Amino acid sequence: QVQLVESGGGLVQPGGSLTLSCAASGSIFSIGNMGWYRQAPGKQRELVAVITSTGSTNYEESVKGRFTISRDNAKNTVYLQMNSLKPEDTAVFYCYANIALQQTGPKYNYQYWGQGTQVTVSS
Repeated sequence: QVQLVESGGGLVQPGGSLTLSCAASGSIFSIGNMGWYRQAPGKQRELVAVITSTGSTNYEESVKGRFTISRDNAKNTVYLQMNSLKPEDTAVFYCYANIALQQTGPKYNYQYWGQGTQVTVSS
């Protein structure tokens, strides 16, 4: 019914930049919060950034000032601009979105996830 497709990961040198994108498609009535998690090898998945439907944002402490989350509601897409990347940012990044479906209307929200995209920061 709904798919989230991520793009933009890759290999970058320390200090470099990457922008991740995540586009939602399908039987969408509305989208609430959208965000990004990451999971590094041997570590638990952690929330990196979240953005509400009205544009309010929140960030994990270690990425504040370096990462920027944004969204284009017309395109059902969330972005994560990552600057000043560090080796410790290496992880698989997953987007998510809280979505109300056309079939069930605004009363029920379901959480959908992207497939994950690898970000590797290394020289």
